[in-house]
Amino acid sequence: MVHAFVLLVYLGIGPNRQLVSDDMYFWDVERCNYFASEIVKRYGYKTLPSSDFPTAYCLPKLIDSEKQRVYH
Repeated sequence: MVHAFVLLVYLGIGPNRQLVSDDMYFWDVERCNYFASEIVKRYGYKTLPSSDFPTAYCLPKLIDSEKQRVYH
């Protein structure tokens, strides 16, 4: 068992927020945060419906690296 950082991606705001991804693991929190910042970028629209508002962040998690792929 080792600690890695899981990238969590949500769509929506408040009680309507839904988890859309929780299966990307990284060894380095800076690399995880890079992908979190890239995932939430939007181009072309100045306003978004609240159901499409993205949130992404990284959390440390204890995992079995033999069973779970971890990105470098």
